[in-house]
Amino acid sequence: MKRWAVVLLVLLLVAGAFLFGPRLLRAVGADLGGFSGGGDYGGGDSGWSGGSDWGSGTFSWGSDDDDGGHGFFYFPIGVFNDSGDSPEGYGGFLVWVILIAFVLIYLSRAKARPASTPHAGVQAGAQRTPDSKLTPMSAYERLDPNFSAADLQEKLANVYVQMQNGCTDRNIESLRPYFTDALYQQFDRQIKALLANRQINHVDRIAVLDVNLRGFFQEGGDDHLVAELKTRITDYTVKEDTGELVSGSKTAEKFMTYEWDLSRPTGTLTEVAGEITERHCPNCGAPLSVNESAKCPFCDSVITFHDHDWTIYAVKGIAQRTAQA
Repeated sequence: MKRWAVVLLVLLLVAGAFLFGPRLLRAVGADLGGFSGGGDYGGGDSGWSGGSDWGSGTFSWGSDDDDGGHGFFYFPIGVFNDSGDSPEGYGGFLVWVILIAFVLIYLSRAKARPASTPHAGVQAGAQRTPDSKLTPMSAYERLDPNFSAADLQEKLANVYVQMQNGCTDRNIESLRPYFTDALYQQFDRQIKALLANRQINHVDRIAVLDVNLRGFFQEGGDDHLVAELKTRITDYTVKEDTGELVSGSKTAEKFMTYEWDLSRPTGTLTEVAGEITERHCPNCGAPLSVNESAKCPFCDSVITFHDHDWTIYAVKGIAQRTAQA
């Protein structure tokens, strides 16, 4: 490709980012976190048989990235001002523009090189935490004799269903205790974008097919437990006023694989069922129950489970397979 053509394409992409960026951003929005999409991704050892054409999708939401936990491939999905004309957070979109520009430049240079045999592969999902980093859960049960893998697996399955129902209801306030604050804010931006755009993201036919506790590691004074969830959903977005389909399919079943990173302070022990434990607001010291509200009723401080139980620290989309309709 000629140099002038590359420059022209880059200029067009940059112009498109500013002229059409808001419309493109408005189209984003799938199951809570945006892991479900039009094209399948992942595969390989995802555990799902069959599958259709593999498309785009590398997603990772968490609390440990320099950009506030979005992960390198985060694509902004809100936040709009009241007029809807000036979305904040063009950074992620412009990153894609720059990446595409580099690809175009690379292709223009590669064209002059000897042809090589193309590598046939699929679009990868986010990378699993390597087994080499994890200690088996049997060792954790020795650190915390009250820990029950079955109880935690059941809890995570229930939280997943509540997350997707909250996405459809466009209200996840009741789930705030289960997330770190950074992760909650990321999910909440998706909900606010749906409300601003007057859209409803329906996540239906939810089934949690498997919850596997892969292992744990300790880092920065916290225990991190890595769980892999396999689920089935249907996912589509409609206009609030008319019910017109914006994206997705009401009938196509998507089989999803996620990795959840749970954290709590090292040394925390699982509370015995039925045991009465008095908890206090970390800000004002008032007695409270985090089961009743995500906020302290006295000072409105945000309450999470982190000091007492597992909270979701990061979520990755490992794979998606859409069943043939």
